[in-house]
Amino acid sequence: MCAARIRILAASTIVVAILVGAIVGGPAVAAPPTHGSTAPAPGPATGLGPVGTSLMHGDLWSSDSTPFAGPGKSARLAASSIPGGACAATFVGRDGMPVSLCTQFVGIAPLQVAVATVTLFDPTTAVPIARKQLTKGGLLGGVYGYLDDRDRVVVADGSGAILRVAHRHSTQGWQLYIDDRVDLKGHVPAGDAVTALAPDFAGRVWFVTTHGVVGRVDAARRVRSTHLPAGEDLGNGLSVRASGVSVISTHALYEMRAGVDGTPEVVWRRAYDRGAARRPGQLTWGSGTTPTYFGPGGDGWVAIVDNASRPQLIVYDSNTGSTVCRMPAFGSSGQGTENSPMAWGNSLIIPSTYGYQYPPMAVSGPSVPANAPFVGGSTRIDVSAGQCHRVWENGDRLASLPRLSRADGLIHGLGYGPYRPGSIQQVGPIDYIATDFATGARVRTLHVGDGPVDEPLELTGTIAPDGSLWQATVSRMLKIARR
Repeated sequence: MCAARIRILAASTIVVAILVGAIVGGPAVAAPPTHGSTAPAPGPATGLGPVGTSLMHGDLWSSDSTPFAGPGKSARLAASSIPGGACAATFVGRDGMPVSLCTQFVGIAPLQVAVATVTLFDPTTAVPIARKQLTKGGLLGGVYGYLDDRDRVVVADGSGAILRVAHRHSTQGWQLYIDDRVDLKGHVPAGDAVTALAPDFAGRVWFVTTHGVVGRVDAARRVRSTHLPAGEDLGNGLSVRASGVSVISTHALYEMRAGVDGTPEVVWRRAYDRGAARRPGQLTWGSGTTPTYFGPGGDGWVAIVDNASRPQLIVYDSNTGSTVCRMPAFGSSGQGTENSPMAWGNSLIIPSTYGYQYPPMAVSGPSVPANAPFVGGSTRIDVSAGQCHRVWENGDRLASLPRLSRADGLIHGLGYGPYRPGSIQQVGPIDYIATDFATGARVRTLHVGDGPVDEPLELTGTIAPDGSLWQATVSRMLKIARR
């Protein structure tokens, strides 16, 4: 998932301002992967909150998977609220309190400005109970923040600093406050902004900026950084394993590690086919995928989807950068994706976003072609014996960043009905969709809203330990639970 989608949130808050006034008012046993390792996601790094609910992509490997079972076959819409903005990522800490990174418009039109806002929700009613607005300007870090081991949201703000936003209950009710701040002055150039940040397995914080800075903050709060080649932007998240960090630019995939003095250094670099231009359904010109570690030992391979005329899934050896296998990412689905592959064992699930219609101000540059229908579709590809092979492909038109549950063997997300030529994407029913990992078959469809009010906007959902899916739309926060 590309961090440029924060521009979608800024654009969507205009829609929210218009729409809000118009709005009234036991899990199945998982089927394990049928090929290769069934290695679980990694345990938490030092300084990271609960695995499965503390990061946008589920864990440090960016597997977009969770150890918790979701709503599944008995799903119901348990609660909803209007947070006043679109929420890119939601985390659930050890205290059970959901907290989101949202974007809101502040002020009176036409002088409104988009501001990143940390929002705390009531875990039962989904009603916002506290908000903390951050310094406007650098909103990108608001997408790829995370929750630390003290239930604090770690996020970058517009002042060029890494913040830790904590919550507490007092006689005045719930409050959000800045508990810690690390200044990145001298490491984030003027006109640049933090795109993503994540802890490594020793608790040191890594960050990347839009225009190619890769940095690291150590336990003594010393900041070290390096700059990728000029012209290579960073619009996606970073993935972390015990021995390194995977970063993808608009031109190449990098495996990196900290040098002797803590400065990030390149272990290997592999250029990929970035295509002739941005593709419809993607936000920037280049790969739309955060790299996904998976395979032997849980992190022996790293996967991306490139931006070729027929996009390719490419699996590399994480240690050497050699190619393990490659094949067309999609068969009958739309030919492109802005979403990171989900992973379980030696298997990948890739949703298509080709043709998805983002707000015009959210994308970077023209696409080729100028537009295309959102056909949708998801596919499972397994890797074994040095070969990639397609297991299944379906027609699910997922419109959120889905979550794969390793507990119930289902893929959970929001989407539309079947594609029909001439249909308008943003108008019509929005459904909760649960799909079987093993077969690709739909096991549950639940109507939860209608577009454009509940356009999912490719936002990220989170499955809490109680099985509830917390999923934002352009104007609402939904809590989808089991009966």
